[in-house]
Amino acid sequence: MQETFDMIEKFISDNEHRFSQDTQKSYRDELNRFFVSTQIGYEKLTENDIYKWMEKLVERGLKAKTVYCRLICLKSFFKYLREEGLVYESPLDDIDMPKVEDTLPCYLERDQLQELRELVKDDPLERAIVETLYATGVRSGELVGLKKNDVNWDSKQIIVRDGKGQKDRIVFFTDECAQRLKEYLKGRSDNYPHLFIGKKGKPFYRGALRHYFEKYTKKLGYRITAHMMRHTFAAHLAEKGMSFSNIQKLLGHKMMKSTRIYTLLFTHAQKRKYDYYM
Repeated sequence: MQETFDMIEKFISDNEHRFSQDTQKSYRDELNRFFVSTQIGYEKLTENDIYKWMEKLVERGLKAKTVYCRLICLKSFFKYLREEGLVYESPLDDIDMPKVEDTLPCYLERDQLQELRELVKDDPLERAIVETLYATGVRSGELVGLKKNDVNWDSKQIIVRDGKGQKDRIVFFTDECAQRLKEYLKGRSDNYPHLFIGKKGKPFYRGALRHYFEKYTKKLGYRITAHMMRHTFAAHLAEKGMSFSNIQKLLGHKMMKSTRIYTLLFTHAQKRKYDYYM
């Protein structure tokens, strides 16, 4: 079994350039959990073992989408093992993937967004974070990595360094966002290069961001996450009539398949716009 766990680490290491940090952690956790559960090394794993494992997941009540994602992780690992010449066949080659229905991404209605703004209005850091997430559509991991030097105040653009896929991209921000950022930065006296730092003067991290949104969920009475702000960004642009291709670029998605879930959101927003005018 130790050989299997060593290969998992090698798989993650050899794909650092291709996997985001979140994907690396997710794949490592899922693969370790799988092999601990089955107690079978990769070289002895069979198709029957996979089906038995899937049955247990279903019995536990896991959704088809969760099972699907875990199978994708395993497929990626065995593809790597095959490329390395460690296995000749993958036990997942003939596995039927669960059918997953795309669901509409959750996003905030405009009155809910206003409630959130009202909730954080007296805290410069949190108000700036909320507005930046909404105005730019950046991922939470990208937000904590933003640097002050990457903000162009004249053109209202921010360079997102090493985004998903290790690629840079440019996002835009609004006058409202600029105002909130300037109010927040006015109270900073540190030399940290990051656009956002924690309230104790230390580098900002995603755990703190998650804590903030858990607090908002509790106070507002409905679920809200940092990633939901990204969905809200896309939905509100669609409602205003921006083309799907332009929204796709702003989200930082290079492949149409990456934004499949957003096609539902786009269609839903366009239908709402139609219903409003009709």
